[in-house]
Amino acid sequence: MIFYTSDLHFGHENVIKLCSRPFSSVEEMDESLIEGWNGAVHRDDHVYILGDLLFKAEKPPEAYLKRLRGRKHLILGNHDRTWVDKVELSAYFESVERLAVINTGKGKATLCHFPMMDYEGKYLIHGHTHARTNMPYWGLLKANDSAFNAGVDVNGFRPVTIDELVENNRRFKEQG
Repeated sequence: MIFYTSDLHFGHENVIKLCSRPFSSVEEMDESLIEGWNGAVHRDDHVYILGDLLFKAEKPPEAYLKRLRGRKHLILGNHDRTWVDKVELSAYFESVERLAVINTGKGKATLCHFPMMDYEGKYLIHGHTHARTNMPYWGLLKANDSAFNAGVDVNGFRPVTIDELVENNRRFKEQG
């Protein structure tokens, strides 16, 4: 299976308040994210992380990476620059890129951290926006039935399949 996720922000205490996440501490958030990940993902599944995996974490990156199942692919986000040079990336990731185009099994998709208006394939799968609907370009994303936010704040705090991504984003766009 192929899974998608973004903006986990492991170790980032302030993201709980900024994004109204339902956790009382960074430790609770981190453990919940790891449990959600490992509850969905099996060893041979592919997981595309569309940026911002960790931010301001006190623990080393390996403390998180070694606990996460699956064959991981990292699409770099704006907060990843703070930790990627502190770990041997090839020990944990099958690929590390700024942008990728893959076959989702339902069509070709461009994977990137930041939302884009022009992309290759049938879908755009992005991160960065969390569950915010107050951005200047929200109307464009909301109107695009082929653009999907992979952020954990929209997807039940765990990696999701393309079908789950489509359904979660449909509900999110209806609410926003």
